[in-house]
Amino acid sequence: MGTRGSAVTVLSILLFSLAFPVSADGVFRIGLKKRALDQNSRLAARLAVREEEAAALAARKYGYFEPGPVGPGEEGNVVALKNYMNAQYFAEIGLGSPPQNFTVIFDTGSSNLWVPSSKCYFSVACYFHSKYKSSLSSTYQKNGRSANIHYGTGSVSGFFSQDYVTVGELTIKNQVFIEATREPSITFMVAKFDGILGLGFKEISVGKVVPVWDNMVNQSLVKESVFSFWFNRNTEDGEGGEIMFGGMDPKHYRGEHTYVPVTQKGYWQFDMGDVLIGGQTTGFCAEGCQAIADSGTSLIAGPTTIIAEVNQKIGAAGIVSQQCKAVVSQYGEKIMEMLMEKEEPAKICSRIGLCAFDGTRGVSMGIKSMVNGKRDRSTGGLGDGMCSYCEMAVVWMQSQLVQNQTLEQVLNYISELCERLPSPMGESAVDCNSLSSMPTVSFTIGGKIFDLKPEQYILKVGDGSSAQCISGFTALDVPQGPLWILGDVFMGAYHTVFDYGQQRVGFAEAAQI
Repeated sequence: MGTRGSAVTVLSILLFSLAFPVSADGVFRIGLKKRALDQNSRLAARLAVREEEAAALAARKYGYFEPGPVGPGEEGNVVALKNYMNAQYFAEIGLGSPPQNFTVIFDTGSSNLWVPSSKCYFSVACYFHSKYKSSLSSTYQKNGRSANIHYGTGSVSGFFSQDYVTVGELTIKNQVFIEATREPSITFMVAKFDGILGLGFKEISVGKVVPVWDNMVNQSLVKESVFSFWFNRNTEDGEGGEIMFGGMDPKHYRGEHTYVPVTQKGYWQFDMGDVLIGGQTTGFCAEGCQAIADSGTSLIAGPTTIIAEVNQKIGAAGIVSQQCKAVVSQYGEKIMEMLMEKEEPAKICSRIGLCAFDGTRGVSMGIKSMVNGKRDRSTGGLGDGMCSYCEMAVVWMQSQLVQNQTLEQVLNYISELCERLPSPMGESAVDCNSLSSMPTVSFTIGGKIFDLKPEQYILKVGDGSSAQCISGFTALDVPQGPLWILGDVFMGAYHTVFDYGQQRVGFAEAAQI
C-alpha cells in the first residue's frame, strides 16, 4: 500500500474529553485539548496499512459495517473533543459504577457502543487499550449474547453486556453494549481510541440494541431530542470542538441552519443536489444524489467519477490507470459519436460491448448501502474493470460536450482524468504552495450552496519544507448511489445538527473561535 495507505489510519476520526463543573445555564462542559501530528505517529500509522488492515479500517471509516450473528436555550450536555491533525476527534466516556474510562469515537455512521473487554486474551490490540472489567461495577448486568461487527476483511467480535454509561454529566442506565474480545490487531493497536459510540439509528444496530442516544431521549436526560457537532479546525488552538446533547450552542455557528429531512433511517442520510467545481456544475448530481453526514469519517468520500475531476482541478496525484486510458483510446471517439447522436447515455457502454447489462445499471457499482440491506463484498468501486471505466468516460464526456469542446480537447481531458483516479483506500497528495490557485468545491443541500475553500478541504501535515498536503476527497462507489459521505472536512466548515425529533439534518457556517 505504501504511503497512500498511511492516511487511512492517520485520518481516522477519534474523540476525547475532560469534565468541567455544571454551568448556571444548565450546560455541562468538558474541556478540550489538541495535539500536533508527529512523525512517530505517522510511522506507527504506516505499520497498519497492510492490505487487509487498510480494508478493515476503510470500511469503518466510511461508516459501513455488516452485523454478524447475534446469540438544556443552550441547555444541554456538552462533551468536548480533542483534535489530532484536524483529522482525529475523540472523547472520554465512563462505563460502570464507579465509571471505568474509555476514549471513543462518537460516530454518526454506526449505532453500537463497544469497548475492549477484560476477557480479550488473544488480540494484541487489547493490550494497548483500556479494558472493561465487569467485576468492578456494581451496576453490571450479564447479557452474554454473542456479537460480531465486520470491518472489511476483519471484525470486532465479543458479547453483549449491560451497565451504566456516563457521557459528560449524563448517566444512561442499563445500556446494552459490546465487550470486544477480538479486534483486528494492527489497525486497533495503533489507534488512539479504545472503542466506538455509535450515534446512528437503531435500524443499523447490531443485535437490535437500543443505541446510547435513543436511551438518552427515552430516559428524559436531554431537554430536546437534538445533538450537534462543532469541530474547531484552528490547528493553533488547543480546543478540539464540542458535541452537545440536547441542543446547540449559538456561538459555534453563524446565521441560520439549512435543514433537510432524513430520507432513510439508518445513517443520517439525506438528498443532495449538484456538486460544483470552481462554480461550474459537474452535472453528476444535478438530478439528485444521496449523502450521509458522518462524524466517523475524516474526509469527503464521493463517486470516483467526480473525485477524479476534483483531483484534476486541484492537481492531486492519484493512481495512473492504464486500463482507463485504454478505454478512452479505443472507444473514446465511438462514445462521443453516440452521445452526439443522442444515444441514451446509460446504454452506451453495453451497446459497444464493454458492459454486459441493459443500461439499467448506473456508474457506481461498489459496496451496497447498509440502509438497504447487507453489504455486498463481491465487488469494489473500480472492480468492474473496463465497464466501470467506460461508464465514467461517458459521464465525463457529457460534461465536456456541454462546454463545446473539440473531440481532441475532450479526449485529452478524459485521458488526464484517468491519471487522476484516486485510491479508494488512501490519500492523494497536492502541492502545498498551490492552495491559492485551487478552486472552490461546492455542494448543494436544501437548495443552498455550501462552499469549501482549499484551506478547508486540504489537510496539512507537518511544517516548513517537510510539510505535506493531502486532498480531503477520496473515492467511494455504491450501487444505490451516487452517494456522498460528508465527513469532518465538511462538518468542520459547517456546524451540524442531528435533529432526532424531526428526523432532519441541519448545516450552518461554523464559527471558528
